[in-house]
Amino acid sequence: MPQKIDNELVRHIAKLGRIELADEQVGTFGRQLSAILDYVGKLQELNTDGIEPMAHAVELRNVLADDSPGESLKPDQALANAPQRDGDFFAVPKVIDDSQ
Repeated sequence: MPQKIDNELVRHIAKLGRIELADEQVGTFGRQLSAILDYVGKLQELNTDGIEPMAHAVELRNVLADDSPGESLKPDQALANAPQRDGDFFAVPKVIDDSQ
């Protein structure tokens, strides 16, 4: 898994995440990403034969109430605090453009 995280790859990842990085941040994030990949590489060296997969290191249980249907809000109630609306819907800025 060792892959060199160069500045070009860091900038590409930032672009995919729609994150703007200053030039000094690119080197910092590159070193941090490399350290993370090194750690994952060490984890892959572990013998996990006979170990059952798990989602969490400790057993968890749902402490939330059962989900049961109830009365829905009217559109005017649901949109009362919306900064912008379009009829009975929230109006939000477009976040996906056609260029890649």
